[in-house]
Amino acid sequence: MTGFLQFDSPNLLHLLWAVPLQGLVLYIYWRWRQRTLRRLGSQALEKRLLQGFSGRRFWTKNLLFGASLALIAIAISNPMHLTKRPGEVQKGADVLIALDISNSMLAKDVTPSRLDRAKAFIRELVEGLKGERIGLIFFAGDAYPQMPLSNDYESLLLFTRNARPEYITDQGTNIAAAIDLAGRMFESGGEAGRALILISDGENHQENAMQRAKEITRAGVVLHTVAVGTAKGTTIPAGRNSVRKDFSGKAVRTSANESLMASLARAGGGSAYRLQEEARALAEIRTAIQRLPKSTIEARTTAQYISYYQWFLIPALLFLIIEQLLWWKKPSATEG
Repeated sequence: MTGFLQFDSPNLLHLLWAVPLQGLVLYIYWRWRQRTLRRLGSQALEKRLLQGFSGRRFWTKNLLFGASLALIAIAISNPMHLTKRPGEVQKGADVLIALDISNSMLAKDVTPSRLDRAKAFIRELVEGLKGERIGLIFFAGDAYPQMPLSNDYESLLLFTRNARPEYITDQGTNIAAAIDLAGRMFESGGEAGRALILISDGENHQENAMQRAKEITRAGVVLHTVAVGTAKGTTIPAGRNSVRKDFSGKAVRTSANESLMASLARAGGGSAYRLQEEARALAEIRTAIQRLPKSTIEARTTAQYISYYQWFLIPALLFLIIEQLLWWKKPSATEG
């Protein structure tokens, strides 16, 4: 199934106005030139002044240049053709990723920051879980569904790249809310195995997270945790050359609670990992997901844009080369 031709940067098509402008300028010049030559009153003098000049070559060169301008304008506008491929039937498990985007995730005790490292981890994880249905949850002081279970990995990674604490006004780290939301997002009665991957520094501000982990496990969901940050901890950035402070004016420090994350994983029937051991975490989580029961699902129709700018740029360059090689005068004309 194919769509219509469209342009990635349609505003650049306004550059095509340069072509009729060039034609208008050339027309005005040619009329002025003809009137000036007629004033000479002598064809012999005109021939001597314009020895070897070819009007045909003059217009051919400018036609090639104008065509090149038009083709370049179209090429840099990036003409694209939308191609859609129907979904394929495949088997997969259901996986939800819950990402902590609280302010403490901006801490830089891991480089470049906890949140950026978590994003990179998710990118690698999704690459290894293609074929499964994956959904996304953002949480801080509350939890919100960012994307339902789907095979649309490109959208999931786009949401992940754009994640930042400003998305949730209610700050804090409410792990219980994230687990509770995950339980509601999983489809009930399905054959697919279900897993929740919780990525956080573990600075939980609610007391019922452990109870929620046990409840979701009884519902058939395996909970894996990935702790981000260090036990030593650090301050939380708050703008340029500034850190977050408490009501007494002291700098707020944050540290990863690996003990809580490990306890949650045990209560959830899964495994606990540290982001500093990224390779091990990725490999073991992938293996655990592969072992889950699979259900037959139909992947969503995928859309792909195919660019055709090269089909316009190549002839434009060819025309410019020919225009430069084509001399104004006739081959038989002599100089002087």
